[in-house]
Amino acid sequence: MDKYISFNQFTFQYDAQAEATIKNISFDIAKGEKVLILGPSGSGKSTLAQCLNGIIPNINKGQAQGQVTIGDQDIFNQSIYDRSQLVSTVLQDPDGQFIGLTVAEDLAFSLENDCVNQGEMKDKVALWAERLNLSSLLGHRPQDLSGGQKQRVSLAGVLIDESPILLFDEPLANLDPKSGQETIALIDKIHKEVGATTIIIEHRLEDVLYRPVDRVLLVNDGKLLFNGSPDELLSTTLLLDNGIREPLYVTVLRQLGFNTKSAEQLSQLETLDLSGLSLPDRTRKVPSESQTTPILEVGKLKVGYGDNLPIIENMSFSLKKGERLAIVGKNGAGKSTLAKALCGFVPSHGRLIYKGQDISQDSIAERSERIGFVLQNPNQMISQAMIFDEVALGLRLRGVDESEVEERVYEVLKTCGLYSFRKWPISALSFGQKKRVTIASILVLKPEIIILDEPTAGQDYQTYTDIMTFLDSLQQQGHTIVMITHDMQLMLEYSDRCLVVVDGAIIADDNPVAILNQHDLLKAANLKQTSLYTLGQKLSCDPVDVTEYYIDKINKGGPYV
Repeated sequence: MDKYISFNQFTFQYDAQAEATIKNISFDIAKGEKVLILGPSGSGKSTLAQCLNGIIPNINKGQAQGQVTIGDQDIFNQSIYDRSQLVSTVLQDPDGQFIGLTVAEDLAFSLENDCVNQGEMKDKVALWAERLNLSSLLGHRPQDLSGGQKQRVSLAGVLIDESPILLFDEPLANLDPKSGQETIALIDKIHKEVGATTIIIEHRLEDVLYRPVDRVLLVNDGKLLFNGSPDELLSTTLLLDNGIREPLYVTVLRQLGFNTKSAEQLSQLETLDLSGLSLPDRTRKVPSESQTTPILEVGKLKVGYGDNLPIIENMSFSLKKGERLAIVGKNGAGKSTLAKALCGFVPSHGRLIYKGQDISQDSIAERSERIGFVLQNPNQMISQAMIFDEVALGLRLRGVDESEVEERVYEVLKTCGLYSFRKWPISALSFGQKKRVTIASILVLKPEIIILDEPTAGQDYQTYTDIMTFLDSLQQQGHTIVMITHDMQLMLEYSDRCLVVVDGAIIADDNPVAILNQHDLLKAANLKQTSLYTLGQKLSCDPVDVTEYYIDKINKGGPYV
């Protein structure tokens, strides 16, 4: 196939940085190819994307060497408008891409900028709305839609321009598992129908491979480490070596002694030849019931805004001390609203008993000393320039004596592994370190319950592992950890119990393995079975056994004896 996009010995260094982010990279992409660019956080993959869509050098300035061409034209000599005729970008956060007050207006926005006549504009809006199943939503506000619907609106808004290149920047980061699958299927469908050259930037390899890709480019430290098929990549250890999570079924196959190096179509589990492979015979433990007294009891909780229908109604559950609880469900189910209600951030009605004491009438400040809430994005919580000041802020606002402030801040910084950074500016920290700072700012108030909203969303596997290992250490010190998540692997590996929330109600309360093996339940909550379920079917054994075998291996002594 003839090359269409070409990076030729390309190096780029931002003006604000001392070292190059992209280092002498060369690769070609053919017209009509579907390519995944994979790499850990800070690897340079987003910089490659910004070179393609014109953000670099038109907005983000820096020094470039080498050449980047599209159709034999050097794109660094083109304006950002000219580049927009070639490359359409779907951002990670759809809300950051909406312009119109309605879906119809949003779809029409680029056509309006191109001065398309009204008749043609209406026809194109209707066409793309129908192709992406948005016709019934044209009069709705984009912000009022579900996560999957928002992603379709964003996609329609760029497809309507009919650009020859489609660029997706982490399209799965904010979606529930089922919506993520639907998005990957939709990208594949559009790729086949319109024949656009499609580039996907993602951390979640297994989810992207729900539909085939032609090639994978693995980037780390600004260098191209791999350029080949998904099958070739999975047969190596490059993913593990570079902090990328490999598909769950590949991990188990390695544990079972399967020769991944010689396997054909390793990226397609359904077609793999696994004859002669079986799971070791083991005795499954019967889970023991914990007798721990609940630290928090929630009774008939109701949350609503104004005259609108309640978001949460008649919700009841209890939380035990030292527990790791995952709260899962589709976008808009009420998970984050539940967390905000527990912290007192939104008006609510119902019974809230903490260690036998009714705290339903407590102020936000009083609740914060019992229940801490950590947002998904640490940058939305940080307000101080220095680490010490950020962690000390809550104590200072409460009028705590400065000598006690220093003692408590130093203590919690040691707990969080941040003591050596106590005099650093927050701007010098990585994302994972910033996350620890926000957790430290909550811990210093000494809450026993810590709620985290999507603690690992959008993070590479190394950062993900660091964050979750740290949370496990807090749990071992006696903290109760509650995680709102869309990540089925996180739920499987790092929680003891799971609440499934649908339309403001709890429809299941069970251990993660049991949750992941109930098809009807997963469908109702927009969740999905992991690849371990499919692997179990191919091995002709109970998928629960495969799931527990995996947990046993990674935890070194789990559900088997």
